Amino acid sequence: MPRNPSTGVYSKPAGTTPSVGQVIDPAPWNALTTDLGNEITNSLPRDGSAPMAAPLKAAGGTVSAPGLGFASNPLTGIYLKGGGVLGFTQNGVDVVFDKASVYAAKSGDYTALAPDDNAVHRFTAPATLTLTAAATLGANWHYCIIADGGDVTIDPNGSETIDGAATLVLKDGYSVEIICSGAAFFTNKLFARIQSKADSSAVGDFVVGLVLSNNSSSPTTHVDFSAGSARSGASFVASAASFTKRVTGTFAAGTGAGGLDAGAVAANATYFAYALRKNTDLTFDVVFSTSATIDGITTTLLTGYTIVKCIGVVLTDGSSNIRPFVLYPRDEYTFVTPVKDAANAAISTTSTFLALTVPNGARVKAKLRFQYTSSATTAAALFSDPSQGILAASIGNDGGNVGSVQVAGNYAIGSADIWTNTNKQIRQVAGAAGNIWMWTDGFYFPCGRAG
Repeated sequence: MPRNPSTGVYSKPAGTTPSVGQVIDPAPWNALTTDLGNEITNSLPRDGSAPMAAPLKAAGGTVSAPGLGFASNPLTGIYLKGGGVLGFTQNGVDVVFDKASVYAAKSGDYTALAPDDNAVHRFTAPATLTLTAAATLGANWHYCIIADGGDVTIDPNGSETIDGAATLVLKDGYSVEIICSGAAFFTNKLFARIQSKADSSAVGDFVVGLVLSNNSSSPTTHVDFSAGSARSGASFVASAASFTKRVTGTFAAGTGAGGLDAGAVAANATYFAYALRKNTDLTFDVVFSTSATIDGITTTLLTGYTIVKCIGVVLTDGSSNIRPFVLYPRDEYTFVTPVKDAANAAISTTSTFLALTVPNGARVKAKLRFQYTSSATTAAALFSDPSQGILAASIGNDGGNVGSVQVAGNYAIGSADIWTNTNKQIRQVAGAAGNIWMWTDGFYFPCGRAG
């Protein structure tokens, strides 16, 4: 009879146990030799000359005595764990393999669960990712997040932390891997290193984009900033989207919110715009200040922010409204309506200051057009940079930049770009007493904007 297929035990046929002097019956002995031949054929050759013709069934085994081991090292091999899970042991120690990575897209808030171990989730919109309790997820649980459509706020359970903080904001366009210790959460620090790399290793001073303009809906109170970035020394901040701030309120975080560092908007005032970076999540914001330097900004409302760099300036008119302007490449501002800063104003041979409608507190290059008249003939007027000191007009002195009056009472015109002092003044002087008109078309306020 053949081998029992369930137990693998072979029982020889009856009548094949001989005794001395017994006459052998050939039938059972032929059955025995046939069975033996069949079983030898069905056995696996030790030299590997033939393969198994059916599945090889090994003993379940244990981590210290695997069902399939090696003659030279019986403690290394394969065994069957509980629940039908395949186990691998090496020198009697269980070898742990990672779970298969599973990708899924998420379009909103989500709670990460234990089955998400080794998952990769791509968030296609702003979302909050809530983490199940660390003790539930267990040590070695890990999870990859890709922010690809908005910022993802990672919020551990209860008072648990991630990298020592209550939450972590993963910025749009970045990814991070989270690891659970069984009590808290940590990241692989790649996101933090990438975010901080610009600050830690790069230097320079520039503004790219962040172009200022009057807001189309509220042009007299709101200023728009295009997408861009700013750097000053080791501080860097960027905004991937346009941003709006208003001058009719004190600073509050976010687009459309108030932007003043202190007080209320004033008439005929200068407001310098400074790029801010929020320290916790590196997000972009803007504050307006009448101070031309960072040191003069009132920082009471700016706790948790780094002031990166001045990125522009706006002026208000007599009604405390933002003057309409256009910002061209390389920090060139042009007023939509030219400002007449002098109208039939007296000018003499004595050099005096003339105030213009330009930023106060900083030197700028004013874009000017002017007109001069005098009862004298062959007289010219000269408008100049105050840093040149007191000049005298006329061809025999320091010249002029308004064409000479050839006929008494006639008019001469001219134009120039002239640097002011920090009190928004230039100097004026004429070869003969007369009257002037001055139009300010705009100014150059250098912030380091490349284009």
